[in-house]
Amino acid sequence: MFFIIRFFMGWVLRIALIAIICVIFVQKAFGTSRIKDITDIEGVRDNMLVGYGIVVGLNGTGDTLQDSVFTRESLLGMLERLGVNARDNNLRTDNVAAVMTTSTLSPFARQGSRIDVTVAALGDATSLQGGTLLVTPLVGADGEVYAVAQGRVGIGAVSRQVASRQGSGQRGVSTSGRIADGAIVEKEVAFDLNARQNLKLALRTPDFTTASRIAGAINGFVGDEIARAIDPGTVDLFILSQERGGAVSLIADIEQLRVSTDQPAKVIIDEHSGVIVMGADVAIEEVAIAHGNLTVRVSADVETSPFAGADTQAVIQQTAEGGTVALLPRSVPLRRLVEGLNRLGTSPRDLIEILQAIKASGALKAELVIL
Repeated sequence: MFFIIRFFMGWVLRIALIAIICVIFVQKAFGTSRIKDITDIEGVRDNMLVGYGIVVGLNGTGDTLQDSVFTRESLLGMLERLGVNARDNNLRTDNVAAVMTTSTLSPFARQGSRIDVTVAALGDATSLQGGTLLVTPLVGADGEVYAVAQGRVGIGAVSRQVASRQGSGQRGVSTSGRIADGAIVEKEVAFDLNARQNLKLALRTPDFTTASRIAGAINGFVGDEIARAIDPGTVDLFILSQERGGAVSLIADIEQLRVSTDQPAKVIIDEHSGVIVMGADVAIEEVAIAHGNLTVRVSADVETSPFAGADTQAVIQQTAEGGTVALLPRSVPLRRLVEGLNRLGTSPRDLIEILQAIKASGALKAELVIL
């Protein structure tokens, strides 16, 4: 009896393992996405910082002090703070440049951590190569200082020599640079995530269907109605009092849940480059178009393609001698129509004109976006 039970339990475990593997493959086959990859948590975001500073140590490529008054006054003010009186002297240095510094303060950045800094010339300096940024406070939108930057400026521009008749050239911009880990965080942005009783998940691509599916997936995982979609871009999340670890623990669990995302049918056309991007659900109804030596017809017909599920087909015919006819099944996805046109050697410009004409006729069941 013991061996029979053991044999039976072994088969149960095998079946359960196969079922789990099938579920995983089915989820991936339907193009599901993690909640982590399609939403943001309200309040957990970057903060932009900006500052004004001075770069020194340039090799004669700095600002002209006579033309850049702000550079001259900044240099004099800095020297005065260091105990040097230079106002009675005629400054002629060209190794100094005024710059604007920018940075991004990541969420939950703590005091003492370092962030990258971007430096860009403000005056008529020709290059920041070899320069060093002096101590520069970085302030937020509220005027508070959140970080202090200083360090050697790295320039991405590369000088290169070309043919002697053309002289020398330069690839990239030498009046802007970057300081890796060039700023130290001095003030934190206060945000206690675990103290929150309610959180909001913001969808990066708002959609009613996707928001509803996210709320359903969370409720099904937790076993309680703690999430609800309040609009196409927001899912309201209530933190249960018995949830161990609070909001952090709950978010760590639900962000790995997979949801089948949805999106409206849309066709995007870039007329300059001839690029056409379309969604999977784009379809066209009954329509006929003649363009050059091409005839495009989507209609209902009794004699259908053998692959059709009903009495709708698309015919793409080239009127030139020896032309090709392509048949498409019912519902006529736009991608199939475009594939047929491509097989006939239709140019991107002709494709764009045909799609615009189909949209104008009202047969294109999608939003047409022209860049």
